[in-house]
Amino acid sequence: MLGHILKEFWAFILDLFETTVLALVIFLLIYLFLWQPHRIKGHSMEPNFHDGELILTNKISYQLHPPQRGDVIVFRAPMEEDKDYIKRIIGLPGEKVMVKDGSVYINGKLLKEPYLAPEVRTKGSYYLPDGQEKIVPPNSYIVMGDNRPYSSDSREWGPVPEKNIIGKTWLRYWPFSRFGLIKNPFLN
Repeated sequence: MLGHILKEFWAFILDLFETTVLALVIFLLIYLFLWQPHRIKGHSMEPNFHDGELILTNKISYQLHPPQRGDVIVFRAPMEEDKDYIKRIIGLPGEKVMVKDGSVYINGKLLKEPYLAPEVRTKGSYYLPDGQEKIVPPNSYIVMGDNRPYSSDSREWGPVPEKNIIGKTWLRYWPFSRFGLIKNPFLN
């Protein structure tokens, strides 16, 4: 009788171990190849993303299609590759980008940015000074925060290489009151 109980106990322990290992493997595969959680740090993306919010980053979508203007991405910062940044794609490879009179121009045309607060003015900086047009290099993107006066972005330190992109923001899951898919305003 005791032998039977021990045998069942060990079978239970083995089943528990197998289930735990399988769950960990599935979690790692999802984390490494599909989605990765991120916490918003700072105020550079307000009013659309707030400090402390939790998002899921889709790591596979850019294997299927290239990044698009308006996508909010998470990437390794070009100047500090140990830090992840969140910004919005503004300029695509080969495009001419210019900041002038508080606005952004792409290939000479005003970029209408519905995600910006009405009072936000875009100013140039070291890499992208006011009134100077820059061509976005191949396999790179110009990114900017939605809270332009308080964002360290491509205007300051230049384009983000495609290899630095971790993924496209996909879902905001905390706080629950702001739960929802994150959509590109140019594709709606």
